[in-house]
Amino acid sequence: MSPSTPDWLHLSDDERIVWESRPHPITMGARLPAALLLVLGGFVIAGWTATGGTGLLTYVGVALAVVGVATALVQYAFWRNTHYVITSAELYKKRGVVSRDVTQFRLDRVQNTTLEQDAVGRLFGYGNLTVYTAGSGDPELTFERTPRPERAGSALSDQLNRAVDGGRPRTP
Repeated sequence: MSPSTPDWLHLSDDERIVWESRPHPITMGARLPAALLLVLGGFVIAGWTATGGTGLLTYVGVALAVVGVATALVQYAFWRNTHYVITSAELYKKRGVVSRDVTQFRLDRVQNTTLEQDAVGRLFGYGNLTVYTAGSGDPELTFERTPRPERAGSALSDQLNRAVDGGRPRTP
């Protein structure tokens, strides 16, 4: 395992990482800016009311700031602990802050993929890469709100082509 390989990712000797990412930061959603506004509002209330001495409103301001910081940290922790990886042999999706949930599929099981970007996703540069496996009509794995999803789709297509070609490089 190389120093940059995460501890939850167990690669075989001939397997290598070809693409990795975490969700686009927009995944943290409206809660992050709301939490930051709560922190700012709490500081303003605490600072404004503390000039005349410490009173109830000062404590309310501090409490609002603490709740805002905690909310922002939770959102960040969930974002930071979601990871997507495409290797030369498998697909991985890791989620979890306290516990860890790792979903993995061998590339030879991949039947179909879709890449979806709505207007907002195109504007901000994210989309969903969904993988369907043989024998299932339902999506087996989705890399949600992936930054630059075309790169993930291209990396996956390249690996699938290599698997189909038996590892031989394609000639133009």
